[in-house]
Amino acid sequence: MLCFDALAIATRFYAESMSQPLRLVFAGTPDFAVPHLAACVRAGVEVVAVYTQPDRPAGRGRKLGASPVKQAALAAGLPIEQPESLKDPVAHKRLAAYAADLIVVVAYGLILPRKVLALPRLGCWNVHASLLPRWRGAAPIQRAILAGDAETGVCLMQMEAGLDTGPVLMQRKLQIAQDETSGSLHDRLAELGAQILEEGLREACAGHVPAPQPQAEIGLAYAHKLDKAEARLDWHESAAALERKVRAFDPWPVAEGEVAGELLRIWSAKAVVGAGVPGALAAVSRDGIDIVCGDGALRLLEVQRAGGRRLGIGDYLNARPQLRSAPVTR
Repeated sequence: MLCFDALAIATRFYAESMSQPLRLVFAGTPDFAVPHLAACVRAGVEVVAVYTQPDRPAGRGRKLGASPVKQAALAAGLPIEQPESLKDPVAHKRLAAYAADLIVVVAYGLILPRKVLALPRLGCWNVHASLLPRWRGAAPIQRAILAGDAETGVCLMQMEAGLDTGPVLMQRKLQIAQDETSGSLHDRLAELGAQILEEGLREACAGHVPAPQPQAEIGLAYAHKLDKAEARLDWHESAAALERKVRAFDPWPVAEGEVAGELLRIWSAKAVVGAGVPGALAAVSRDGIDIVCGDGALRLLEVQRAGGRRLGIGDYLNARPQLRSAPVTR
């Protein structure tokens, strides 16, 4: 998590020490973008404005809440803009008035029209959480885990009108751990993306803009936006595929599966050996509940009942002791 005080100090330091730094507009919204905003400040550019989505209702009270990027920008004393759309002529005129040399976009959530892409002298950069052209689109982190990819990474790319189609300026790879969740991979890629962005900005400040390289013509895959319906586990699928779903849908939307007549949220599970009728209990113990799958079995390790908290299997069995004596397949 970004230290807002450190960001504010760095902002003042660079504003005082750089006579004519690169003028930059930063556009981002969620947690993933926050380390990238800090990287812009560390790189010595002048962040003339921070664009983020408008405040949205959040929580049980549905009160308006500021995005993580807005909170970071406020703490750092950076100018903030929150237009509903950049297609609006007034919003476009205001953005143009900042006379930015470069716009950096990280998980902003709004489309940049062609006329916006053409505004800055150096164009617009984007940090994307995949090794392009694999996993263009909205959910590259989750799709990489669902597909069983062994590696992923981040790309610093020059934006153009197409969806994540622009040439790549820099990229970094990392291995996906066998127990990786979308949450853990998100955090690692955010830090890696911030590092590559800072490096690219320092090069640009020194007058050496990274050379753009066209994306490869093979290996294209689209990371479509997640749908909550995808999180419902079908026990006819293989245990390996279902384990990947559990990891990919942590922390959202969280995998769900029916276990002995009860629908549970499944936070942690692993594929094990097993056979029988899909959906049946293969084994029940404090070490886990094994559910027969189309191939193998899925051992549930941490679950959540409706309206309850996350539970280890031992605690869950305390709440459903009848499962200890339930018939199991052999």
